[in-house]
Amino acid sequence: MRRSHRHGESGFTLVEILVVITIIGLIMALVGPRVLNYLGESKVKAAKIQVQSFASALDLFYLDTGRYPSSAEGLTALVQPTGGALAWNGPYLKGGAVPMDPWGKPYLYRSPGEHGAFDVVSLGSDGQEGGNGTAADITSWSP
Repeated sequence: MRRSHRHGESGFTLVEILVVITIIGLIMALVGPRVLNYLGESKVKAAKIQVQSFASALDLFYLDTGRYPSSAEGLTALVQPTGGALAWNGPYLKGGAVPMDPWGKPYLYRSPGEHGAFDVVSLGSDGQEGGNGTAADITSWSP
């Protein structure tokens, strides 16, 4: 019997592969939470910008019609004319639709508001009033 020797072929052992996978896992455990935190913070910033955009659009609506949309009309009055707004000169928001908040939930709108002429609120990542961090409410009356 002849033995054949393979020269120049090399490979990885199971132990080497397991070590590499373990190192990758440790790196992901350290970096992963930071990346997820940045993602949550960016959604909060996007919601704040949208709430400011609603406030500006509502002010333009007020300048044209002499009033803010009622709670029943809601933010939809910014993109579609309502029967009660004769001097409507919109749409006041681009895109032809009222966007959802970054978590896929509708913004809450009240007029007259508890904190001003109107209140625009996103309930944050948890979809419930109150909360901390990314679960905190984003409102039109707070910075």
